[in-house]
Amino acid sequence: MADITQVYLITGFLGAGKTTFLNRIINVFPKDRKLTLLVNEFGEIGVDGHLVEGDDIDMMEISKGSIFCVCVKTDFIKGLYELHTTVESDVLLIESSGVANPADLKKDLALPIFNNRFQFKEQFCLIDAAFFLDAYDVYASLEKQIASSTVFIINKTDMVTAERISKTKEVIHQFHPDPVFFETTYSDIPLDRFFDFDAGEASGSGQQEALRNAVLSPEELDTFIDELLDSPDLEITPPDILVSAAYQWEGADPAEIEQMARNLPAGLVRAKGFITHGGTQQVFSYVMGDWSLTESKVSPGRIKHQNVLVFIGPPESIQQLESLTQKGKWAPLGTYQPYEH
Repeated sequence: MADITQVYLITGFLGAGKTTFLNRIINVFPKDRKLTLLVNEFGEIGVDGHLVEGDDIDMMEISKGSIFCVCVKTDFIKGLYELHTTVESDVLLIESSGVANPADLKKDLALPIFNNRFQFKEQFCLIDAAFFLDAYDVYASLEKQIASSTVFIINKTDMVTAERISKTKEVIHQFHPDPVFFETTYSDIPLDRFFDFDAGEASGSGQQEALRNAVLSPEELDTFIDELLDSPDLEITPPDILVSAAYQWEGADPAEIEQMARNLPAGLVRAKGFITHGGTQQVFSYVMGDWSLTESKVSPGRIKHQNVLVFIGPPESIQQLESLTQKGKWAPLGTYQPYEH
């Protein structure tokens, strides 16, 4: 394996098309090079990891908050350390939570315990052309994502006017004098501009073999992270206040799904999950008022949570779900506010 792992960050607000973009990269990535995915989800129950195409993908999932927030920063650093000491990937793709502030990523990758393994290459920011302007006025995390990104994929352009795309670009220009834009649908951009897919497997210099002899013990790693989180130099921006809630559908009539979707609270930001009925499996997706049920391409054996929908939104919109779900056969699985833990 290579002594260097090239790192690409995929960011963007909830429902912008990050997982679709991730799958595009996976589908063209050379089979003779080692690719690892780190998928971060806001909710306690993960869904995006199951939407990743390919049953043999080397993947690490971190749920329950943002990997760039103190609430799960420990898990993130431990995950990177495991990748550094055992996996030794050629390329690491990080799909961040849609409410993440990624400003500290480069600093985390340069921590001394990683011995210069991680080489940051690019940060892609997925922009939902239909909902970006509305979300930007409400959620601070979008400003952080824009400010730290370099390449902007304005997605779902078939759903909006040229004027709305122009206004979206004006917002981004406030943070960047010369941003790189792609206007597209289904997250389709020329990937060979950013990835060298023709490169052969990099040969190791033997550096990593020597470093294995100096691997930190679990106790030493915990001590390092504790000291890092206590450092006065650590900057962690307070996140947007959002809550995740999960519900199990126990009904027999798919019309209950449609009825629920049509009446979701206006403030709800995102909902997703897998619905299985009558021998068919569908993906439910909701983004700021727009919802769909489409055929799932995921192998049923990979899905851990059948007929479970995860909802994300401000506390008041999650509270409104309680009365809405009483109209059908829905069992609450609990709510989760990562930043209270």
